[in-house]
Amino acid sequence: MMDVLYFAWVRERVGLPRETVETSAVTVAELVEELRGREERYEAAFADLSALRVAIDQELSDFDAPLAGAREVAFFPPMTGG
Repeated sequence: MMDVLYFAWVRERVGLPRETVETSAVTVAELVEELRGREERYEAAFADLSALRVAIDQELSDFDAPLAGAREVAFFPPMTGG
């Protein structure tokens, strides 16, 4: 079990700020595929991975990063400087 957090427009598309998921995914990319297979709203949220960033246990990561031991995965759009 792990917590999945959604921020900004990702949260708007999914309709939840966070949820706890049971997954057999080995990498973030596999988790995304599992989520996309759930419902259309997840498909919409994860349609363009180049427009997304991911953090594992609050550490910026890549979509091919392993999930072993992860307690939390967060998805969010790239931050803009200013």
